[in-house]
Amino acid sequence: MSEAEVPAPDGVPSHEVLAGTPSALDDALTADALDTIELAAVLAGVAQHAAGELAGLRLRERRPVTDLGWIRTELARVGEVAGLLRRGDSLAAEPVPDATRPLARLRIQGSVLDGSELARIRRVIAAGRIVRDDLVRVKDAAPLAQDLLADLPPRAAEKRLEQSLDEDGNVLDSASPALAAARKEVHAARQRLVRRLESVLRSIDASSESTVTVRGGRYVIPVRRDLRHRPGGIIHDESSSQGTLFIEPSEAVEFGNALREAEIAEERETLRVLRELTDLLRPELGLLRATFEMCVAIDELVARARYAVAVKGEVPDVAPAPAPLRIVNGRHPLLLGSGGDVVPFDLVLDAPERTLLVSGPNTGGKTVLLKAVALFASLAQCGVVPPVGPGTRLPVFTCFAADIGDRQSIAASLSTFSAHVRTLGAILSHADDATLVLLDEVGSGTDPAEGAALAAATLVSLTRRGAVTLATTHLGSLKTLAAREPGVVNASLQFDAATLTPTYRFEKGVPGRSYGLAIARRLGLPGEVVADAETRVPEAERGLDALLAVVEERQQSVARQQERVEALTAESEALAAQLSAQQAAQEARDAELRRREKEADRRAREQARTYLLEARAKVEEALGAARAAADDAAAKDARRTLEEAIRVEGAALAADANAGAGPVADDGAPLEPGQRVRTATGAVGDVLEIRGDGRAVVRIGGMKLVVEARSLTRTSGGGKPERSEPLRGDAPPPDAALEVDLRGMTGDEAESATLAAVDAAVLAEHPYLRIIHGMGTGVVRERVRRVVSSDRRIKSFAFAPRNLGGTGVTIVEFD
Repeated sequence: MSEAEVPAPDGVPSHEVLAGTPSALDDALTADALDTIELAAVLAGVAQHAAGELAGLRLRERRPVTDLGWIRTELARVGEVAGLLRRGDSLAAEPVPDATRPLARLRIQGSVLDGSELARIRRVIAAGRIVRDDLVRVKDAAPLAQDLLADLPPRAAEKRLEQSLDEDGNVLDSASPALAAARKEVHAARQRLVRRLESVLRSIDASSESTVTVRGGRYVIPVRRDLRHRPGGIIHDESSSQGTLFIEPSEAVEFGNALREAEIAEERETLRVLRELTDLLRPELGLLRATFEMCVAIDELVARARYAVAVKGEVPDVAPAPAPLRIVNGRHPLLLGSGGDVVPFDLVLDAPERTLLVSGPNTGGKTVLLKAVALFASLAQCGVVPPVGPGTRLPVFTCFAADIGDRQSIAASLSTFSAHVRTLGAILSHADDATLVLLDEVGSGTDPAEGAALAAATLVSLTRRGAVTLATTHLGSLKTLAAREPGVVNASLQFDAATLTPTYRFEKGVPGRSYGLAIARRLGLPGEVVADAETRVPEAERGLDALLAVVEERQQSVARQQERVEALTAESEALAAQLSAQQAAQEARDAELRRREKEADRRAREQARTYLLEARAKVEEALGAARAAADDAAAKDARRTLEEAIRVEGAALAADANAGAGPVADDGAPLEPGQRVRTATGAVGDVLEIRGDGRAVVRIGGMKLVVEARSLTRTSGGGKPERSEPLRGDAPPPDAALEVDLRGMTGDEAESATLAAVDAAVLAEHPYLRIIHGMGTGVVRERVRRVVSSDRRIKSFAFAPRNLGGTGVTIVEFD
């Protein structure tokens, strides 16, 4: 009784008994098309990824279905497990023996399974436990696979089987004490019988090398036929030469009977154990069948996932036909299995487009393209992820039809053309908007004009019915059909005109050239014959071929330019990434250097502070010694002087330590806008602005200076700022401003401020000075230019660049 003939036990859902799938397409037209596209060969390749033979058999027997929900669930389930595999994880797929027959016999009351059948069931339970545990482990990553989860028979049943049977199904002595005792008795009876027979054999001929043997299930001794004193007994057999008789001596018959009785007792106990094990499993039939089905289904699922990973397939979107057809990065499954390089293709047929007419030379891959598209759709409808990329969308077809190859039949008295016409008639009688039709070399096999007319009429009829039709042709007149019939689209597979070799690159929207005469010339056909043939090609055909040649040349030129652009873009992006990495590395190095500099500065200040404190302690010690030798007044004055010096030095050290925390004055206190300060040159002014770079804007009279904050000293006096004294001495101010802002000043104020700023910059040996005077009325600008043009210390002056202030800023350079 086959698996399909076994009805489901009461209370067990059918999907747990047998992995049911929707009804497969079984019409003759579809069956012929699936044979033509070699679906069976592709499924055989998928089955090679199965762990067990039963899962492989089921994979090979799969056929396309139309149940959209089932298809989407199966593909999504495969996608989940394929994702696990791509992440380096896995899902256990345990091979199980075919337990269909034992499970079918188990439901027959009174039946007893033999040891091998029980051993198969035992292996199913053991495999089911492994599979179930792994399914539970991946429940978060593969939730759809949990639908295949099944409950297992009780653990006690599995342990009883392990105790009673070995791997081959032989009943063990541990199955029951009675069986162990019976086997012990069999062994003892056999030993007694053999010893008795050996004794008889030695009494006949002590020098004989003959031994006890078995004939007809009885232990016997070999005796020569011509022996004069032959022992009495039962003759069970003779040798092939008839010179030796195998005799069971009369005196050993009782021993043989005793052995047989012991063996019968052993067989009786063995049968009792097998019946007990069968009766133990019979109530668990539903769980056993569910466990068996779970193991096979998971093996199938993992095999399909392994195939998807191997061919780099992505789960396609499916929709009921009619629907747009979109194939991304498609590759023919059988070509992938051959191990060669496969050129992928993209193909899109939007809703208005129903017929794709592919033209071009022979060996260009047109037929392979047709079969690949049909294989993608049929595999998806079998629940197998085809070798396509993400973004693929496939309609669910209710019928597949194909007319590919030479259908000539001598037995049926059919010529090639007659066979094609008969197939076309069958296709036209079934085709609708849910049919996929493949037509290879449509219209061939008869007069080209009549063939082209018949092909055009067939394609128009299929297009208007809404069938998705993929057709190939060499007929030039069909290449213009797309311009006349809505829904028909031209396409071609590119061909290298220089080398006359195919590139297998799909191109939609442009028909292909046949290259028949060019190929004939290359293959050695006489040149005068080819030339004569070229003159006989109709003018319209020559014009179309010339136009297609121009189009191909331009396409190839554009493709080459596109490749160059892409290469340059990639090179530019790589260079930009390299520069970005170098910049990041440089910034990291700069940051590390700044950190080290600050750390070294901090350590130096701390060390200086330590030295200062040590010096103070020594001074205290000196003062203590001096106090004993001098009056109190002198000691107090000395102490006060020393403490003042220590306070000033400590403030300077604190200011240096806080240099990275924000702008501070030279006494270590933070600067704020509005504070009265004294510059390094002695001028007194008010702080207007604190900048983030450690500099401050100070107004001194009508002049604004940008100076280093650390060069300023806070003053406690109020009122107007003190007039700065002229700079004296050899030491130039170390932090004279590099920029002076004159905006808002009168002409006289601007002239004075410019002179002061130039003096300070020269004394500080600055290379340049920025004077901000604005554009305004031009009065301040003219005063500034009058001052700088007459000062011999100035090497040159000019307005700043436009992005740095333009005519509102004058930049002065010094000798």
